[in-house]
Amino acid sequence: MVKKVILASLRGFCAGVIRAIDIVNLALEKLGAPIYVRHEIVHNEHIKKDFESRGVIFVDELSEVPDGNCVILSAHGSEVRVYEEAKKRNLAIVDATCPLVIKVHLEMVGAWKRGYKVIYVGHKGHQEVIGAMSNLPADSSFLVGSVEDVESLPLHTEEKIFIATQTTLSVDDTKEIIEAIRKRFKEVLLPGAQDICYATQNRQDAVKELAKVSDYILIIGSKNSSNSCRLVEVAKLAGTLSELVPDPYSYKVPEELFGKVVGISSGASAPETLVEALINKLNAPVEILQLKEENVNFKLPDMDDLKRPALVLLDK
Repeated sequence: MVKKVILASLRGFCAGVIRAIDIVNLALEKLGAPIYVRHEIVHNEHIKKDFESRGVIFVDELSEVPDGNCVILSAHGSEVRVYEEAKKRNLAIVDATCPLVIKVHLEMVGAWKRGYKVIYVGHKGHQEVIGAMSNLPADSSFLVGSVEDVESLPLHTEEKIFIATQTTLSVDDTKEIIEAIRKRFKEVLLPGAQDICYATQNRQDAVKELAKVSDYILIIGSKNSSNSCRLVEVAKLAGTLSELVPDPYSYKVPEELFGKVVGISSGASAPETLVEALINKLNAPVEILQLKEENVNFKLPDMDDLKRPALVLLDK
């Protein structure tokens, strides 16, 4: 069937996803079911279904969580109102927001307090964007997703501007928009390079290298995973055909891949078991595309005092 599989060494879980999953596992271990999670803990249906089978209940709002229960906030970050409601209802809350996302929140607030208007580069409707922008008044923060959005901003050119970005966008993703902001406004404070998620950048760079040695690239990830969908786009922009594979178990290998070299990578919220399933489905020799190593780890919150129905606010 397939001639060869080339597997990107930089793929799959990032440190923020690992931390969020570990938090849910620890809560289950300490309290037992049910454990409530607001929104998907990470954007992957397979992880969600596994947790549901173990007594995790995913909700959209805290109003769906009965009094005296534990609720975990997803890795993408939550609105300010969510924390306020949790305090009022005396819910035991554990914040699984990625530390990189929290860092951006704090930078946005700090810039606003210093008199800057914040322009946030991100995808409208994404949970990370909603959470980040909830920290500031509506007349002080503005979302842009394109150069056209920058041109239509209701701001004067002399405004002091601070740029923040969705962490799951790479340098390449934001470059054009940031340049448009710099051209339009006189005083612009740029985000630090460290605000871009290291995993997002590394996985996109890996796919670019994969595109050089593959006839076709398969990206494992859920349809609602922004970084996974972007990997497909990156592969195509590099000149290699690519598609998203949300469920490797049901994936049918198309005939056009027969005799081809197929590259494989996965989004930052895709478990390695899905990679293994796809490799088994392709049934071909596997070569690893070795790239730089990742050595990033995020500390877990102290959950020793977590209990029902006490309120425990952690790492916010």
